[in-house]
Amino acid sequence: MRFLIDAQLPIRLARLLREFGYDTIHTRELPAQNKTPDSTINLISLQDKRIVITKDSDFVNSFLASQKPYKLLLISTGNIKNSDLEALFVANLGAMVKLLDQHSYIEVSRDSITVHC
Repeated sequence: MRFLIDAQLPIRLARLLREFGYDTIHTRELPAQNKTPDSTINLISLQDKRIVITKDSDFVNSFLASQKPYKLLLISTGNIKNSDLEALFVANLGAMVKLLDQHSYIEVSRDSITVHC
């Protein structure tokens, strides 16, 4: 499974996912870094079959309108400490990966994972 993490999320999340063996890039690692336009993120996602992890509702609108990005993992925790976000991923990564194998858009909050059709 391959991930592309959007700018509002910490690069520490990319490192964590790599530690679990997932091919992960953060927008900070792209040529335009955190100024990479959403259209470019969508293109990379489609070309490389990367799941975009984001807090940005613009990706939800794009996904619902035109199936871009490839797959979407929306983080809807509101403001959250980096350490709490990492703990959320560690506790739920297995479930998230299993759901993303079968679905194209999931949403993770502090206390639930929702599959969107």
